[in-house]
Amino acid sequence: MTSWLTNEMSDVTPSENAPGGGRARGVHGSGFSTEDLGAPYESQARVDTRTKDLLMRIRPGEVAVIDHEDIDRLSAEGLVRAKVGAVVNAAQSISGRYPNMGPLLIAAAGIPLIDDCGSRVMEAIEEGEDVRIVGGVIFVGGRAAAHGHVQTLDSLESRIEEAKHLVGVELEKFAENTLQYMREERELILEGVRVPETRHDFEGRHVMVVVRGYDYRQDLQALTSYMRDVKPILIGVDGGADALLELGHTPDIIIGDFDSVSNEAITCGAELIVHTYEDGRAPGAGRLEDLGLDYVPFQAKGTSEDIAMLLAYEKGAELIVAVGTHASMVEFLDKGRAGMASTFLTRLRIGPVLVDAKGVNKLYGVRLRKKDVILLILAALFTMLLVISISEPFQLFLKGIWIQLTSVF
Repeated sequence: MTSWLTNEMSDVTPSENAPGGGRARGVHGSGFSTEDLGAPYESQARVDTRTKDLLMRIRPGEVAVIDHEDIDRLSAEGLVRAKVGAVVNAAQSISGRYPNMGPLLIAAAGIPLIDDCGSRVMEAIEEGEDVRIVGGVIFVGGRAAAHGHVQTLDSLESRIEEAKHLVGVELEKFAENTLQYMREERELILEGVRVPETRHDFEGRHVMVVVRGYDYRQDLQALTSYMRDVKPILIGVDGGADALLELGHTPDIIIGDFDSVSNEAITCGAELIVHTYEDGRAPGAGRLEDLGLDYVPFQAKGTSEDIAMLLAYEKGAELIVAVGTHASMVEFLDKGRAGMASTFLTRLRIGPVLVDAKGVNKLYGVRLRKKDVILLILAALFTMLLVISISEPFQLFLKGIWIQLTSVF
């Protein structure tokens, strides 16, 4: 990273004359001044190398200090929703590998984004410390702890345009890794996987697999009527369990590594299935054992959302509705996946019973137009008048009126 800061960053201190309390002296005669860098921002810092873990404890207005190369859309939406005051990124928010849109969402929300600060910033700033950001300089306790690049909408859009021209290289790597995985795991299509016994009976039921991915909130809200009427088995994949709870639905099954799901979700009474890998690793088992919770291991390759779909399919589900799952190349690159072969093979196997949540909403959530409603009401009124006009009491009533009129005239 090119920076005017040297290793002696402690030599840079604010003075009383700069806006908001200081001017940074240039290091080794650089003459750098913070006067032209805009209004400073000061708040407590939350520090974490895992953005999704930081989101679970950061409060509105605080500074998010992360080490997240190529900020994905989901993480960016989380930072915006948390109403953070600023984002300090040790890595490049857009590396140029592919056009990730996450940083644009942060900038568009008016949140200052300072990135490429270097890995030292994660050690220079401690959890809960007060930090002061002036332009691209991050001050802690009167000393400049780090320096990065202030990203704007214009600078980010320029980086994204550059990335669009270079994405072909990443696509080639992506395809090579995918083909290699498919050669090694083609048995998935031919033989399937051995699924564990569960308390729930899937035979002939609809199953909804919920991942806390793109547009999961909108999809779940749109499917409220479907869930109320059909009552599908609800499977939350890690944080997908919390997504269900947020909207008032209790998951029947939670499956995954249990690294991004809350204790509230884990203890909601759902059946717990831990994703176990072929080498015997079961990352979520220790956490559940510490909480004294029973779980069922499920050994399989691929992602947790893949094995959730395979579980439903092999157990005889009539329909599998996918909410927030990953399908496009950009989504997989956002997740840091080298390839999408496990998902490709999974979808190839369960294809006949798999449907995306948006498709279910369009088919199930039929909306009546105002014109149709008016015509329906008019048709009902016409039918009522017709029935009344041919009924015997109404005929007698009309005859009585006719006799009275003829006797008078």
